[in-house]
Amino acid sequence: MEHGCLAVAMVQRQVMIVQASRSHSSRETWLDVHTFMPFGSNVFLPSPVPEARIPSSDVLTIFTMNDKLTTESIFGNDMLEVSPRAYKEFLELSSRTQKKYERLFAVWSKKSRR
Repeated sequence: MEHGCLAVAMVQRQVMIVQASRSHSSRETWLDVHTFMPFGSNVFLPSPVPEARIPSSDVLTIFTMNDKLTTESIFGNDMLEVSPRAYKEFLELSSRTQKKYERLFAVWSKKSRR
């Protein structure tokens, strides 16, 4: 991942938009990223933990540089706006992950009732 590249990744068991805080080689197992949570349609704000180090295996998809529309600084925090296509992909990945955890919980709750 190149410096500034955007991706969707699992961070603390949540699907988030991440931005590479530096360039990483394809052999690196850990990525230094800035994390963003959804604020509204196509808009993301820094998460409560804005900087993280995540395993490269937690990256779900990487966006092209065209998918990032703007980055603005508001009160010292960066606001990120992504393209409608990137936002749609983020929502799909979030939904899939939510459904996966719901299925796992359903199986667990059936086993615990026995």
